[in-house]
Formats: sequence, structure tokens, C-alpha cells
Amino acid sequence: MRVLPLLGAFALISPAAAQAAAPAPAAALSPDLAQVQAHLRAVTTMTADFTQTDRNGATLTGTLQIKKPGRVRFQYQKGVPLLVVGDGKALIMIDYQVKQVSRWPIGNTPLALLLDPNKDIARYARIVPSGDPETLLVTGQDAKHREYGSITVAFRRSAGAPGGLQLDGWTVLDAQNNRTTVRLSNQRFNSPVDDSAFRWNDPRPVGPHH
Repeated sequence: MRVLPLLGAFALISPAAAQAAAPAPAAALSPDLAQVQAHLRAVTTMTADFTQTDRNGATLTGTLQIKKPGRVRFQYQKGVPLLVVGDGKALIMIDYQVKQVSRWPIGNTPLALLLDPNKDIARYARIVPSGDPETLLVTGQDAKHREYGSITVAFRRSAGAPGGLQLDGWTVLDAQNNRTTVRLSNQRFNSPVDDSAFRWNDPRPVGPHH
């Protein structure tokens, strides 16, 4: 399924395992990681355009909406019958072509770092070298299950953005070493986002509608 690599990132890391594997308590936050945490806590809503590129160079585009805590919507370009919504509890992928709905608990995904301002980032992630003083890279991986893959999130220093950082996107490396990159543009922070953005229509013949 075309969107699955994006979702694969979200299912990579168990927070319980990551917490057990991470030796650094919150007090040991590096200045850069502390800045990332400050940014995440300062952002209540975010909207952006996104471009998703898979290992073969195939590209999909769409729009992203985030409203904390726990709500997100990936609306793909016209003609792509897929929708990804976080409703505050679950991350839901809807494939309208085959009328299939899949769910993951948001709290069991690295996406929780972006959607829950109360998460202790030191227990999930670490700073890695970016080669660019204007870019901060934060990577997360389950140290006990490296076969699950990893996710690396990119932040760019921006004086006008919350906490002085702007979320620029992320890269996923799955268990088969397949790389998927999501890049953001036209980011807007802390503007009103209506709750209706996180509702969705259930395409299954029998079942609740949202």
C-alpha cells in the first residue's frame, strides 16, 4: 500500500521499550534536545504541505494538520484514496479504494513525540549530527529491537518559530532498509484548526461512522 511506509514509521517504537532502553533522565537533556522539547511544548497546532518520497523516488503530496494533544490529519493529493487521521487516541489509516480501516494506538508510536506536549523526549530520542548548524536531527529507535527500524526528525533553526525551531520533516528506515522521506513546507504554527478536521467517514459496509 502506497502510504504504508509513512505509517511504518509510526509503528516502529514501543514507548515502554524505548523508555526502558534510554539511560538519560529528563535532567540530562542536552541544550539542543531541550530546545526541541521546548518547541514541541510551544506548538499547539500546526498546518503544512507535505511531500512523501519512497525508496524508488515515487512521490505523493498532500496537507498536514496537527492539533495537540493527539490529533493529526494527512490528507493526500486528489486521486489518492487514502487518509490518515489521529483522533486523540488512535492513528487511523483509511483506504477508501478497498474499504479498509487500520488502527494503531497513538501512544505506542513515535508520532506521539509530535502530538503529546507532555512526553519526555529524552526517553525516546537523541540528537544526531546533521552536518548543518541550522538543522537539528532527532532520531528514535527501539534499542532492544533495532530490526523494527528507525525514524529521524528534522528541525530547522528559525527565530520566528515556536522555541526557535521549525519542524521540516522526517525520514523512516524500515526493517528492510527501505527509506521513506516526508518533507514539509508552508508551515504555520498555533493558528486555529477546527476539530472537524479529525473526523472521517468509515467506508466499511457495517460499522460506526465518524
